[in-house]
Amino acid sequence: MRKPKMIFDIAMLAVYLVAANPAVTGIPLHEYLGLGAFLAMVLHITLSAGGLTGRGHGGRLALNAVLLVSLAVCAVSGVMVSGTVLPALGLYETGYFFWDPLHALSAKVLLAALLVHLVLRSPVAWAWIRRQRARASAAEGAIAREDATAERA
Repeated sequence: MRKPKMIFDIAMLAVYLVAANPAVTGIPLHEYLGLGAFLAMVLHITLSAGGLTGRGHGGRLALNAVLLVSLAVCAVSGVMVSGTVLPALGLYETGYFFWDPLHALSAKVLLAALLVHLVLRSPVAWAWIRRQRARASAAEGAIAREDATAERA
């Protein structure tokens, strides 16, 4: 895993965790951060789609399908019950009693699927962290050897 992708994944997770808690952010920020998290996750799923082909990837493909569908339903239902985004566009949607429970359900499914995704991908993340630490240790060792050589001379 490349460093920019790992940083993007961590930032996306942080934005999602903040957006998923409207009691902390307030509804307007929740709605706008939710739309940003939606766009970031769609980008992430699109960029990660290349690793889904081949044998043994059916489960990962199914999980990503659940993630994408629950994300889409959560975003659409969130916009439909919006108290900030939709009125800012001069729109208003009826059917709150349909969209609000759908939004709550899809958000719970999305959270559960994200947790499964994180658990399944954690070995990759830990391997990346170990490689970064090994590189840093090797670089520190090389610098220490250079310093010791320079002191002897």
